[in-house]
Amino acid sequence: MKRIYLFFIVLWMCYCSQEKNRNIVHNVETPVFVEKKPEADLSKTKIKAEEALKFCDSKNLSKDFCILIDMSLHSGVKRFFVWDFKNKKVSKEYLVGHGCGSNSWSKDDSKANPGFSNEDRSHLSSLEKYKLEGRGYSDWGINVKYLMHGLDETNSNALKRFIVLHSWDLMSDEEVFPDGSPEGWGCPTVSNNAMREIDPMIQKSGKPVLMWIYN
Repeated sequence: MKRIYLFFIVLWMCYCSQEKNRNIVHNVETPVFVEKKPEADLSKTKIKAEEALKFCDSKNLSKDFCILIDMSLHSGVKRFFVWDFKNKKVSKEYLVGHGCGSNSWSKDDSKANPGFSNEDRSHLSSLEKYKLEGRGYSDWGINVKYLMHGLDETNSNALKRFIVLHSWDLMSDEEVFPDGSPEGWGCPTVSNNAMREIDPMIQKSGKPVLMWIYN
């Protein structure tokens, strides 16, 4: 009789243990995905700069510096590079906005994958080489703009489309990744402080400055 009693006690304990295990809530942590901030490929920039110097020499453009814009980079990181030909290095770098296309103006919907077009009213930026020549008044930013003369088939309509280099109050001085820079109607836009640095450089250059937008 005593053995039977012990048997039922053991059986009851096993049952209670199983019920306890069923009621345990297992907390599984959901992995948090952190987007890695992209960085400029310096070797790519150097190759572009070497090509740019040869182009400037052949087209009688300034050989003091050029502007290289790497549109393959996320718009929330600095991708506007002032390349110093004499010292063979990036002397300044800034954020730069691109065209919104069919997306919302001033938002960052295409921050990682912008589209490009040479078509009027596409509201997209155009790739390849430009000659910056002609300083004028802008309704935007610090009220300074530079005309962008497209030198390739991919950007030949720049003047007709009123694509110019200008500053914009919405542009940040510092990187905003993982957010992107605000998108306009195709103009490469920089912050007001950036334009305050770029403007005197272009004015002192003596010759038109090359701006090369590439992907």
